[in-house]
Amino acid sequence: GISCMKFSPAALRPKNFLVAGSWDNEVRCWEVQQSGQTVPVGMIKHDAPVLSVTWSADGQAIFSAGCDKTAKMWSPATNQTQIVAQHDAPIKGVVYVTDVGNGSPCIITGSWDKSVRYWDIRAPTGAPMGVVPMPERVYSMDAVGALLVVATADRKLLVYDVRKPTTPYYEKVSLLKYQTRVVACFPDQTGFAVGSVEGRVAINHVQEQSRKNDFAFKCHRDDQSNIYAVNSIAFHEGYGTLATAGADGGFTFWDKDAKERLKNFHKLPQPISCSCFNSEGNIYAYAVSYDWSKGAENHNPSNKNYILLHPVQPTEIKHRKSGGIKPLGRR
Repeated sequence: GISCMKFSPAALRPKNFLVAGSWDNEVRCWEVQQSGQTVPVGMIKHDAPVLSVTWSADGQAIFSAGCDKTAKMWSPATNQTQIVAQHDAPIKGVVYVTDVGNGSPCIITGSWDKSVRYWDIRAPTGAPMGVVPMPERVYSMDAVGALLVVATADRKLLVYDVRKPTTPYYEKVSLLKYQTRVVACFPDQTGFAVGSVEGRVAINHVQEQSRKNDFAFKCHRDDQSNIYAVNSIAFHEGYGTLATAGADGGFTFWDKDAKERLKNFHKLPQPISCSCFNSEGNIYAYAVSYDWSKGAENHNPSNKNYILLHPVQPTEIKHRKSGGIKPLGRR
């Protein structure tokens, strides 16, 4: 199955490249052409399933991490790879930050070994720049600018300013009642969204005076009262609106500020395991792939894994002038 995807950063525009990591230990990269056709760029392998991928801000390096307890840096231009991070258990997340306070970039990895580690990628030494202990295993993490949000087991959420990495800016227990699946930062760094296995998303704000506006809403449920996991939350960089994708095989665009659903899309017969917008916001990629949400007994090896590309129309994703669709409830 496909576990993670990320589009190339704005630095590579007008070109779009998509990188994906999968359970067959591979990291693959394609160029997505204006026509929608894709051209393979390259592929590297890990020694175990890949769980997270990201790009450097200049688009010259791809970082991947997973169950072999390492993170690799891959330069598609030269096809060279090197190990840049190491943990004592599988690495669930890798993010790239441009400045940790000293003007230099680094990658941050979060692992099931209950730690978050900072790594110098310009001169990798094999030793982390810093290790921050976590209260539990890291299940999801995301970073935008100086904002880092880490979601762990036991529904814990830790918010950091990466320039002060040792102490959380604040921490809380998720508004949601069940296991966290995904966390995603707002593009403007003022908050973050959390998705869980219970078919709900919580909108959280970083600043104390804004936290009164935190709320949660139901999604990825059907008319038969079946509830599905929210596997992916992706924000549109231009509008700050978001897409959720889930184990029900559906994806939906939302406006968190107006608290309304913008557009619901036709469901697919398999779960959507991960998704992302490109930096321009006119392509939404989503992976149709078994997410193990119904256990190994429901895994059908004959089902193929697909990455599909949806051409995003501004009318689907931008804020509406006025409402017209039922607002999201405070649940």
